[in-house]
Amino acid sequence: MSKKSNKNSQRSDLSHSPRKLFSYPKYWAECFDAAPYLPMSREEMDQLGWDSCDIIIVTGDAYVDHPSFGMAVIGRLLEAQGFRVGIISQPAWDSADPFKILGKPNLFFGVTAGNMDSLINRYTADLRMRSDDAYTPNGDAGRRPDRSVIVYSQRCREAYYDTPIVIGGIEASLRRIAQYDYWSDSVRRSVLIDSNADILLYGNAERALVEVAHQLAAGRTTDEMEYLRGTARIRAEVPQGWTEIDSTRIDWPSKIDDIPNPYDFHDKKTDSKPKAESLDGSNGSDDTGKQAIRIIPLPLQRKEEFDSETAYIRLPSFSKVTNDPALYAHASRVLHQEANPYNAKPLIQKHGTQEVWVNTPPIPLETDEMDWIFDLPYQRRPHPSYGDARIPAYDMIKTSVNIMRGCFGGCTFCSITEHEGRIIQSRSEDSILREIEKIRDQVPGFTGTISDLGGPTANMYKLNCKSPKIQKTCKRLSCVYPNICKHLNTDHSPTTQLYRKARAIPGVKRVAIASGLRYDLALKDPEYVEELVTHHVGGYLKIAPEHSEDKTLSKMMKPGISAYDEFKILFDKFSKKAGKEQYLIPYFIAAHPGSDAEDMLNLSMWLKERNFKPDQVQTFYPSPMALATAMYYSERNPLEKVRYKSEKLSICKDIDQRRLQKAFLRYHDEKNWPMLREALHEMGRADLIGDGDKFLIPKAKPSNRRQRQHPRRR
Repeated sequence: MSKKSNKNSQRSDLSHSPRKLFSYPKYWAECFDAAPYLPMSREEMDQLGWDSCDIIIVTGDAYVDHPSFGMAVIGRLLEAQGFRVGIISQPAWDSADPFKILGKPNLFFGVTAGNMDSLINRYTADLRMRSDDAYTPNGDAGRRPDRSVIVYSQRCREAYYDTPIVIGGIEASLRRIAQYDYWSDSVRRSVLIDSNADILLYGNAERALVEVAHQLAAGRTTDEMEYLRGTARIRAEVPQGWTEIDSTRIDWPSKIDDIPNPYDFHDKKTDSKPKAESLDGSNGSDDTGKQAIRIIPLPLQRKEEFDSETAYIRLPSFSKVTNDPALYAHASRVLHQEANPYNAKPLIQKHGTQEVWVNTPPIPLETDEMDWIFDLPYQRRPHPSYGDARIPAYDMIKTSVNIMRGCFGGCTFCSITEHEGRIIQSRSEDSILREIEKIRDQVPGFTGTISDLGGPTANMYKLNCKSPKIQKTCKRLSCVYPNICKHLNTDHSPTTQLYRKARAIPGVKRVAIASGLRYDLALKDPEYVEELVTHHVGGYLKIAPEHSEDKTLSKMMKPGISAYDEFKILFDKFSKKAGKEQYLIPYFIAAHPGSDAEDMLNLSMWLKERNFKPDQVQTFYPSPMALATAMYYSERNPLEKVRYKSEKLSICKDIDQRRLQKAFLRYHDEKNWPMLREALHEMGRADLIGDGDKFLIPKAKPSNRRQRQHPRRR
């Protein structure tokens, strides 16, 4: 390929106007039509008249043909492109044989851990093994390996060594670069290296997946897809002719000299100061045609002129972030700042002799593309091979409807933004109403209740930046913190109208809202709050203030507790107007980075004053790639510019301290009283121990045991 055509290819892959998902010419196997269920056995393939599968998806979840399950969405999407897609669900992993049950795929294996990260699925925040798995028939635990993406990929490679392996899903997505691993208490390499996969797709990867499938079907290799948005690959060397923004340090001196270029191919005797060259090879090429790379220190990137579409950012290497927590926090900060698909730059991180290259995020789906995906021929029930086995996750979502994707909240402890992005992608009202009718007509035992109309957040449907120009240049980590951006559309009327039309569908008796509510955003539209409270709250509404103290809330990127108080006033007002007795159920997190024992004590007193007695409380869980996880590991705040001299955060890592913070949330549980009494004495707050409403916990009662006068003889 010529340098000029290579340049055009790069810009095409980086385009802000990708082709529609449904615009691709279909693969020849479309003549087989859609399968009732994607096959899980050779017998099913025979019934469909297939001699082989073009693509085989390996998943850690039970196969449920429902748009809330990732393998069903991906499978039906690829089927709609004309490919024959098979599924290997929860295979035994002690040998490669279970990975051969459908034969060798003609194009590639697609590997995913499932809807959840396999380690979060299996272990609690206290690293205790869970006794069940909601994505497995009958809730049985132990049906998937730890680090499923790595294990499944290695077995696929063992089964058919020359078949390309494409990894994706949330487990792979959140491990695309070096990441802190809570379960081993160490920084692990990119999952691309450990899995030996050919390419990684991150986020909601429909665009990249369709492109990869058609490119492989056309005879190309994954090596030729080096600049495809939403993907990550291993490279032996950096791309020629690009500009490297060096972000490997946090202690740049005030005066920065020219950096020796390690990628310079010039003769040092004749050219002592290499210049940046253009991509068409007009400048700076040596006799072999290789092009020099221009390196710009991170502090100078706004002062230097360069082509932003052919610039990438070099993160600190795997070895550096492993040995230097401050650099880890810095790398996390850079990654999160490069999350806007319209202005992000590719990232590169050295792992030994290999380079992990992460392309820019995918362009969000348009409404017609979202509608097309959700209109695919899902059966909306588990695969028949499971018989009468109950799959808890399916029972929970079988009558729910996903109306949007993405979240611009940016909560530091949550990985939704890192996976789905900050730009909201909404379905049309007609598409959502059609799905409700399908649920009514297809789901066995439908009682008339839609269990949820939501997504990552209940009330972000069709809320986007008012200015496309501003959206394409913005690098804010949150549209609602520290305050709601003036450029954000906060009109909830599309959601309100949707609720009203959903309730009016014949056969629908009730529409519940179970997704999390962003209450500070809801305050901007009281009409929406009234609609929600009057018609869609069944006595209780769960919301998540997470904490009461500003010091901790600032590390969470959550609004102050006053926003909760304002929302409660509206909630109580509209509940009374509707003649209903309804209650808010607030959720809180213990042991979050930045939270100390004093903060938790203040939170417990806040709960006590309001007579809240939480039953289900959450301890902070350091999930891969989250900003709060970077805080937990590094003890520094990546929301601010990271320095070695930066003040260290209060981090609760000791298991007893984590349990103590959780005990403050459950101050009313007498099992926690001995621990709390000891802590309050140590904190100098024994004044909170006593009998009465003004005290947090009661005094210890004297033992009723009668003292023995004589020791018992042996």
